[in-house]
Amino acid sequence: MFLKKEPSNKKIICIGTSTGGPRALQAVLTKLPKDLRAPVVIVQHMPPKFTSSLANRLDSLCELSVKEAENGEILKPGTAYIAPGGRHMTLIQNNVDLKIKIMDTSPVNGHRPSVDVLFDSLCRINNIQKIAVIMTGMGSDGTAGLVQLKKDEDTVAIAESQESCIVYGMPKSAIETNLVDYVVRLDEIATKILKIM
Repeated sequence: MFLKKEPSNKKIICIGTSTGGPRALQAVLTKLPKDLRAPVVIVQHMPPKFTSSLANRLDSLCELSVKEAENGEILKPGTAYIAPGGRHMTLIQNNVDLKIKIMDTSPVNGHRPSVDVLFDSLCRINNIQKIAVIMTGMGSDGTAGLVQLKKDEDTVAIAESQESCIVYGMPKSAIETNLVDYVVRLDEIATKILKIM
């Protein structure tokens, strides 16, 4: 007899987005409370230097702390970390902590940062429930990583619905795997995250 694995009480929210992403991120992050019991890690396709000003602007609008991710940083609940433009962000498990590792390896799917690279690193992290969110963007970045993440039953996947997307490519590609748990409009994503929490 198999016992169903209990969901972990530790959680991480991971978001991937591209074209239309800054507006979408603002819509989601401004609805999350400052006492959120999970860190948020974000890949927004952007060239170098732009992510720092995006993080600063979102930080001024949100209850959460929002910052550009730094190499070696330990993730804290109630903080959102945006991958630096032009560099990959991965996570490594350091005893009980999760630590950011920034890398300059080759682009994946033509992107650096890449959602797949972030999601792939999360596959090696145990005993943490992952909430994976794919929002507006061109192409299919995040789909291969999501397929790997969903091999762990402790991962819940959310995709933005076509009606609110600027570009439906990334969510559509994720939805076509039949592994997405919830397809919701942009204005409902934060509520769905908090319900899962």
